[in-house]
Amino acid sequence: MLIYDNVKKICSEKKIAISEMERDLGFPRSYICKWNENEPGIRKVQKVADYLKVSIEELLSIEAG
Repeated sequence: MLIYDNVKKICSEKKIAISEMERDLGFPRSYICKWNENEPGIRKVQKVADYLKVSIEELLSIEAG
């Protein structure tokens, strides 16, 4: 399960830059791209899910989208 890959795919579909989302959410630069190596906390995942208007399950699924 690669959370970052799912986030990247959903951002691409919604025409949202990951760097823009990180800035809007107050995350450090390049924070989300490290999610494949370091699993994020559930609160961070929820913030991203809310921002993208998707469920946490969609971010965590192997076949997002």
